[in-house]
Amino acid sequence: MDHTVLSANRQDLSALVASRLCHDLGNPLGAVSNGVELLEMSGMANSPEMALIADALRDTEARLRFFRIAYGAARPDQRISEREARDILLQMYGASRVQLLWRLVGDLPRQRVKCAYLMLSCADATLPMGGQISIDPLETGGLSVNASGPRILQDLPGLALLQGKAQGTPSPREVQFLMLLEQAQEIGAQLSLNLSETAVQIRLHSPSL
Repeated sequence: MDHTVLSANRQDLSALVASRLCHDLGNPLGAVSNGVELLEMSGMANSPEMALIADALRDTEARLRFFRIAYGAARPDQRISEREARDILLQMYGASRVQLLWRLVGDLPRQRVKCAYLMLSCADATLPMGGQISIDPLETGGLSVNASGPRILQDLPGLALLQGKAQGTPSPREVQFLMLLEQAQEIGAQLSLNLSETAVQIRLHSPSL
């Protein structure tokens, strides 16, 4: 009996699993969201309890949309509009302690947005007290994410991972750093990192990105 060898590598399979999970979880969340909207229209949702449920639901939906792009599969021919990319970030960070500046314009390759979201997640993890994060294009090709705040967690294991200094198996809290590293290797991009007490800069150098 012949066996077919899967052409997908480990990262491809992980991305497909993430896409499937986000898709399947989105269906029941959509049903719950419709139920909450019906309750609001009927006047039965005017209570602190229902307000908490509605806020939690919107936050979960935003995270699923974000995770689906950041950790899901991204084909070379897929594109995302600037409006959608911004809308997802507005839902994610609209009420957070982090102020975002998204400076990528026009319709973008999904892979470019995926890298930007992963870099954003890494930068966000370094801001325990909040701050500001800008996502900018590089003139030579690639992306630059700059974070600043009252305090930067310079000793995060994930940052050591990006610098090639980490040892052992990363924890789930550091998955965005590992995914960014593997994504950079997959597309042949170079990562650079600059740290200070109040700022961190992550750059992904790639003429094709």
